[in-house]
Amino acid sequence: MSRCSEAPRAVVSPKGPGVVAVAGVYAALVAVLVALPVLAAEPKAAPKYGFGQAPTAEQVAAWDIDVRPDGKGLPPGRGTVAEGQAIYDVKCASCHGTFGESTDYMAIAGGVGSLKTDQPMRTTGSKLAHATTLWDYINRAMPFTNPKTLTPNEVYALTAYVLHLSDILPADAALDRESLPKLKLPNRDGFTTDHGFMRRDGKPDVMNTLCMTNCGGEVRLSSEYPDYARDSHGNLAEQTRDLGPVEGTGASRGTRSGSTVAAAGAPATAAPAKPAAAADPAAMVKQAGCTACHAVASRVVGPGFREIAAKYAGDGSAEAKLAAKVRSGGVGAWGQIPMPPQAQVKEADARTMVQWILGGAK
Repeated sequence: MSRCSEAPRAVVSPKGPGVVAVAGVYAALVAVLVALPVLAAEPKAAPKYGFGQAPTAEQVAAWDIDVRPDGKGLPPGRGTVAEGQAIYDVKCASCHGTFGESTDYMAIAGGVGSLKTDQPMRTTGSKLAHATTLWDYINRAMPFTNPKTLTPNEVYALTAYVLHLSDILPADAALDRESLPKLKLPNRDGFTTDHGFMRRDGKPDVMNTLCMTNCGGEVRLSSEYPDYARDSHGNLAEQTRDLGPVEGTGASRGTRSGSTVAAAGAPATAAPAKPAAAADPAAMVKQAGCTACHAVASRVVGPGFREIAAKYAGDGSAEAKLAAKVRSGGVGAWGQIPMPPQAQVKEADARTMVQWILGGAK
């Protein structure tokens, strides 16, 4: 123990007892000052809330899947255009069309160079600035019915094939973590702040200059749901659980299909229950993506529905056989182009769809 931290002792001073007292106070003050750095060095204990646990390295890695334009975050792997086509036909074509032309979902091929014209076509090939964006989205969100189930090799292959559909990559191309970030897509330099989001004739979304001093006292934020975008992905109100008002859309402005949502702040009221409507087989067939390859009366990629009905007329086992094929897929009955499986379709729904087809698709 240092002498400064020793307890003050009584001493005899020729200058009197007052000097002894001052010496004792001085010694005590020095002891406190010496101890302060030691007390400050002790870490403050984190508050305990009684729930949760620290994530493991594996848990953090499972969420840390973002990929940046420079390629940071890409895992090892490799895939070719040919490999991507085989995967696409099974897992992607039912929604995005055999050639990327789309069914009810976004077209992913074509339109390159059209964004500056009077008839812009927004597709994966025409609007994306970086190929890594496509890889990242496929990896985290596709296939729609079973996301995050593709291997890195499959994602590289699908990325290559989708870019090939827009003639950005040749048929013999392959992609990996080194080559993917080096791709320069046609719209690499096309993103600007000169106009509004999705519209070349609209004003920029942010127009004001940065304010640092003497700024306005009131700041109001608002969101817009432009008319041209309404119902572009169907009736969103019907696709969302009723948990409250939809931000940016007031009660007086519902979707074009007729639904309305509560204005912000309005109390939520339960809508009266409606009797369940009978399933519409034609709508179910369209929802399952069957119309991407089949029309009612003519061939597209596969046979028309009425051609199927004619082939299986009088076959008592046709309904069960075709319903199973809807869910499992198949090849060879009408040619060598495979029909992708639709495992997400319930067995009862598959039978309803097949009954409608065998009945002449009327």
